[in-house]
Amino acid sequence: MATNTLKKNDYYDGVVVDLTSKGQGVVKIDNYPFFIEGVIPGETVHFKAIKLNKKYGFGRLINISEKSPERVEITDPIGRQIGTMTLQHMTYDAQLQFKQKLVKDAFHKLGGFENTEVRPTIGMENPWGYRNKAQIPVRDVKGQLETGFYRRGTHNLIPVENFYIQDPEIDKIIVTVRDIMREFHVQPYDEQTLKGELRHIIVKRGHYTGQVMVTLVLNKKSLRNQEAIVEEIVNQVPGLVSLVANINTKNTNVILGKENNILWGQEFYEDEMMGLTLRISPNSFYQVNTIQAERLYQEAINAAGLTGEETVMDAYCGIGSISLSLAREAKQVYAMEMVPEAIEMAEQNAELNNISNTTFEVGKAEDVLPKWDEQGIKFDVAVVDPPRKGLDEAFIETLVKQQAERIVYVSCNPATCARDCRIIADAGYEIQYVQPVDLFCQTVHTEAVVLLTKVQ
Repeated sequence: MATNTLKKNDYYDGVVVDLTSKGQGVVKIDNYPFFIEGVIPGETVHFKAIKLNKKYGFGRLINISEKSPERVEITDPIGRQIGTMTLQHMTYDAQLQFKQKLVKDAFHKLGGFENTEVRPTIGMENPWGYRNKAQIPVRDVKGQLETGFYRRGTHNLIPVENFYIQDPEIDKIIVTVRDIMREFHVQPYDEQTLKGELRHIIVKRGHYTGQVMVTLVLNKKSLRNQEAIVEEIVNQVPGLVSLVANINTKNTNVILGKENNILWGQEFYEDEMMGLTLRISPNSFYQVNTIQAERLYQEAINAAGLTGEETVMDAYCGIGSISLSLAREAKQVYAMEMVPEAIEMAEQNAELNNISNTTFEVGKAEDVLPKWDEQGIKFDVAVVDPPRKGLDEAFIETLVKQQAERIVYVSCNPATCARDCRIIADAGYEIQYVQPVDLFCQTVHTEAVVLLTKVQ
């Protein structure tokens, strides 16, 4: 608890003892923890107390008197303000160790696992310029249409042209589209008045193919001068195969609306993953780091231990990238996903790659699995890749009733993963190992593959 001696706006000195799951340093003054950005354990820091709660406070770093050997010069100060690169002050090795510890802590503290093997994080050779997709808000800044990112914790747009963690070609395309929009005096969206024409520019680019999809998220059915704008974008964006207008007229933070209109080209772009050709549509989920996603999926396949005789379930399958990789080494794969458009793409992708031993179904995992269970479909291996909130309890209940020999949990949130693995373990499974994989370099996010096997 904050003592009476600690005051807001006062200055303090202390040693950083730990990092939180959000990458903030922990400095204790009279046993009262302050969270401070941009610092590394072992550093002695001078900071200003900017907020004091009952149990913890926040400080702003003023200077560092003793630096960690794991500190590096930051690449981009804006990346810290907008929260896109919160770990860029740490060497890449230190980032990978932080992510391994993050996963270890989650499994120990939240999952109650004592001696689980958490392997070293699999990193990238070049942890920059990796993102194959950008969702960039468009706003008015000082009377001019700007693209950039919100200052953390606000909706104030900071103009940005180079994001450093995005494919540099995508950064260039955003600037090109922004300049075309300025030229035609397109009105940026205003969150206060709910007026304006253009809300977001979304660019997706195939890592291996270089094919580009540009989606313009509109606050109305169409843009003024739309034909001329389309013509300019088509002429100026290299690799463009699809130009889409997504209509979102709701007062919401959700980026995409439900309606897509193809302004030019086709309704998908293609990329490759794990040697498969994949079609990706505007609303489909596709991992943003292709190189590391391939490593993640290879880890999942290794964990599945397939011999060609197994019936496999893939829950939350998206456009089928894991399902189709598994299908090449299994007898039969059943996969489900709640986004109808993604299942449509998954079926197209199966056909495109001449894979015929897959069954895709639209629906929530917790609804589809009991149905398959009733039909007498039994799985030898279950692969799950849920969103950040983790697995639904009803789904876990049916999953453990299935008694699959192996469960492979692909996670983007160590906390919910550890929670779910505890429930699965209590129902008769044991964790063999946890393998973290870094898909979001320079940030605090990490993915992991967990292998659980049925206790005999």
